[in-house]
Amino acid sequence: MVDLTYFTKIKDYVQNKLKMGIIIKSEKQVAGIRESCILAADILDYIEEFVKPGVTTAFLNRKIEDYMEAHSARPATLNYNGYPAASCISLNEVVCHGIPGSQTLKDGDILNIDVTPILNGYFGDTSRMYTVGEISEDAGNLIAAAKECLDIGIRECYPGNYFGNIGYKIKEYAASRNYGVVYEFCGHGVGLKFHEDPEVPFVAEKDSGKKMKPGMIFTVEPMINQGKARTKVDKQDKWTARTIDGKLSAQFEHTILITENGNEVLTDIHEEYNQEKIENAVHGAAQV
Repeated sequence: MVDLTYFTKIKDYVQNKLKMGIIIKSEKQVAGIRESCILAADILDYIEEFVKPGVTTAFLNRKIEDYMEAHSARPATLNYNGYPAASCISLNEVVCHGIPGSQTLKDGDILNIDVTPILNGYFGDTSRMYTVGEISEDAGNLIAAAKECLDIGIRECYPGNYFGNIGYKIKEYAASRNYGVVYEFCGHGVGLKFHEDPEVPFVAEKDSGKKMKPGMIFTVEPMINQGKARTKVDKQDKWTARTIDGKLSAQFEHTILITENGNEVLTDIHEEYNQEKIENAVHGAAQV
């Protein structure tokens, strides 16, 4: 006679996971994710001094992987669905998922470095833009606009707000500056896994999607193009996504925790976003 107890437990576990949707993190989980996010932000600070003309993106990737290993962490990207590197380094017209290699940085380049360390089983995710030497005014304006898009998205992160309003506000601002907002990639839940629910699109209808609740953790990472919003993925490596018109792209990313009164930017080690500002923004929105 077959004991069905084990199979019943497995069935119940799978059904519960399917019902779970967006994971509300416990205090212990939040603490672990916060530590991984701090490490992720530290990595981006650490690598800055190496971003200079003549350096290859492979060299930067090696320094990032060594730093993770020295801090008892490992890269979530390495071997993830076949991705071959410890980081994503996206140069100039590359929108995201740029594979580090023999590309040599030169004066005037802009690049995004995206890292996701796994520390004690918890994931932290962040990215930022870097510049090489003297960049063009157009490139500088694009980077500033991408950062503003991130800030606008973060201001929409508070309990009771709709996820769609993050993308609605980002698209509204970017369109006013005549920039394209990438819609083929999005932010995502993170912390216990590399990618969790929900998807966080950056082009969305107002008041669409689910509502945010305390304990949710996800990324806000708008990708802003100098020209068209469309992307094309390299056929050879099947990862590198470039702008369809060859124009520049820029991106910033933070990991966000929804709190009772607003949010905590877990990857913000420089305290750029403080709770008082977020609470004031929420209070102001409630009065409208």
